[in-house]
Amino acid sequence: MTLDFAPSRRSSVGLEWELALVDADSGNLRQVAPAVMEALGPDARARHVKPEFLRNTLEVVSDVCDTVGQAITDLEAGIAVIQDVITPMRAEIMGAGTHPFAHWSQQQVTDKQRYATVVDRTQVWGRQQVVYGVHVHVGIEDRAKVLPIVRSLLVYVAHLQALSASSPYWGADDTGYASMRALIFQQLPTAGLPYQFAEWSQLEQYVDDMLKTGVIDDFTEVRWDVRPAPHFGTIEVRICDGTSNVLELAALGALVHCLVEHFSTLLDEGRPLPTMPRWFVHENKWRAARYGMDAIIILDAEGNEELITDALPRLLDELAPVAERLGCATELDGVHEILRAGASYQRQRAVAAAHGGGQPGLEAVVRALVAELRAGRPLPVR
Repeated sequence: MTLDFAPSRRSSVGLEWELALVDADSGNLRQVAPAVMEALGPDARARHVKPEFLRNTLEVVSDVCDTVGQAITDLEAGIAVIQDVITPMRAEIMGAGTHPFAHWSQQQVTDKQRYATVVDRTQVWGRQQVVYGVHVHVGIEDRAKVLPIVRSLLVYVAHLQALSASSPYWGADDTGYASMRALIFQQLPTAGLPYQFAEWSQLEQYVDDMLKTGVIDDFTEVRWDVRPAPHFGTIEVRICDGTSNVLELAALGALVHCLVEHFSTLLDEGRPLPTMPRWFVHENKWRAARYGMDAIIILDAEGNEELITDALPRLLDELAPVAERLGCATELDGVHEILRAGASYQRQRAVAAAHGGGQPGLEAVVRALVAELRAGRPLPVR
């Protein structure tokens, strides 16, 4: 088959942010997304809000933008209109990779044939997808660049996974992982890390095989952590857990934006791009999901290793000129704030401990996540 890649502006950017709807009093998940979508009506800001797989979830999306800052402004418009609607419902929105204590068996799937098909095929794994993520799209002007850049982004999967890790809890249990979402989501067919194809024809053959054997109905059902998005003309990075605030979201978006532009420039200059064997990429993803900011990650194809908090400042220095060129230096600097304040999973555990653990501690975690979304930044643990 032929898999066309739509034209797009180089390094244009778009953001997608999945958010949980929670009860303002109990903190439990609320199944009110259909009612919210109906109530949004003709408000122009409603174009930034989309329904998702579960009735407890809404996604805020940006337009195609030139800068991460512009995309964040779009998301904030979506958040504002949601809050206008849900406040009378005694509901709030919360950002994280998982909900701290809600049980997956009590969640309802949005009434859409595509979602019903997912659950019918995947059964218990499909029903357990009570997870929330962030997706970053970056425009690629030449299809020949797509697969080399995808392969290079895999070297930095651990950095993005650790910085965004926000899902230590699953069904009221502390899993011992920084990102439980990473392991839950990859159970779906075609989810997880992508194949490292060298030629576009190999990707086309893969899609043809998946269509022929009924694994997918269209390319959007290929749910890789990093994937081409041919219908948009972008590379889409989907590895990140849901974030609790726009500062961290902007930092992650800027990091992805800069990495893609950096690799695109290396290709223009005929310089080699970083790559890593598949087995190192898989190990890095697991280490980041398990240990988060305490992970010792594999840096390169030679197997050199370093604590991720030591590797990140050097990466930020390398990308600083790219950030200036893209107009996202301020947003990229937010990565330093994550390093200073700790990633979300660390703050969540600190909040739970400060409130005595157990159910009271987890309810306090939800309140803290809601407060961070409203504040737009990480907050001190109370």
